[in-house]
Amino acid sequence: MTVLVFGKTGQVAQALAAQARDAVFLGRDTADLSDATSCSAAIKKYSPQAVINAAAYTAVDRAEQEERLATAINGEAPGAMAATCVELGIPFVHISSDYVFNGIGDTPFSPEASTAPLGAYGRSKLAGETAVKAAGGTYAILRTSWVFSASGSNFLKTMLRLSETRDSLTVVADQVGGPTPASAIAKTCLVLAHRLTPDKSGIYHYSGAPDTSWAGFARFIFSSAGRDIDILDVSTADYPTAAERPLNSRLDCSDLEKQFGISRPDWKTAAAQIVDVLT
Repeated sequence: MTVLVFGKTGQVAQALAAQARDAVFLGRDTADLSDATSCSAAIKKYSPQAVINAAAYTAVDRAEQEERLATAINGEAPGAMAATCVELGIPFVHISSDYVFNGIGDTPFSPEASTAPLGAYGRSKLAGETAVKAAGGTYAILRTSWVFSASGSNFLKTMLRLSETRDSLTVVADQVGGPTPASAIAKTCLVLAHRLTPDKSGIYHYSGAPDTSWAGFARFIFSSAGRDIDILDVSTADYPTAAERPLNSRLDCSDLEKQFGISRPDWKTAAAQIVDVLT
């Protein structure tokens, strides 16, 4: 099965490259995500049997000033990809985000829960979901959260880097979600690409278990690395950013397990392994 992947340098794209060596990967040099027609043309050029969109505009804070660009990449491009997949009669897998929700409460959000993005990034991701659904066909929108890996930029790597020069850190403790290994997301995307059928099209959630706070995640990272770092818990209000972050990023992932037998990954095992590689 020939799989075409949009994305080349991102965390999930790199994980996909390690797991699907025969897939075709399109970077910015071959597919301009700010130009929806370019994405459509790329799919037609390669005539794949499935498409995975692992590329996105991910600069959450900068998106507040670049919403038009973020929406072109996260909204219009996926819509064009989905429409082209419908035209060719092939499945489309698109990665989305917990940022489509407002983060209110402490109950895990189901795929059917009402969306209410807090900022430009979330709005751009929701625009992509809307466009993919409107295209129809055989598709899966996979919402995930708190992605980490041994590559790229992510919280785990940032914590390890900071701990090399500091003996104490302040970390937000009132945002709660499921850290998710990029390798597990990649594996799930490939399963979906191979097993999707029209009757199983829709939105699915996928995040690591158990849910924790950023501070809890940091403590586990340092414990795994054998580094004695004092962590001071702070609230989101004490750590202002350009874009508002959701406090509740918990995701109800039961539909994915019911339809495809895919359970939530154990983020602690994955994080410990990555720490071991990086230290």
